[in-house]
Amino acid sequence: MEFTVSVNHAPPDLAQLENVLRAVDPAALVDTDANLLRIAGAFDVATLAALLDDAGVAVSPNDIRIVPSVCCGGCSG
Repeated sequence: MEFTVSVNHAPPDLAQLENVLRAVDPAALVDTDANLLRIAGAFDVATLAALLDDAGVAVSPNDIRIVPSVCCGGCSG
């Protein structure tokens, strides 16, 4: 799934965050744009919130939004 996460403080350490996310999903991706994190991975909202907390990123589940899929199914489906 893809997510956006609103972060209302200093940007997190992306390397540390990637390490925490990839411990659960080795294919996870994370990027940042100002106060917004973009995350892709095999997580549900509760799991992602817990992983973000483990990485020192204090957010609530209300700060996490699921991004609708843009997959057309053409490459593998």
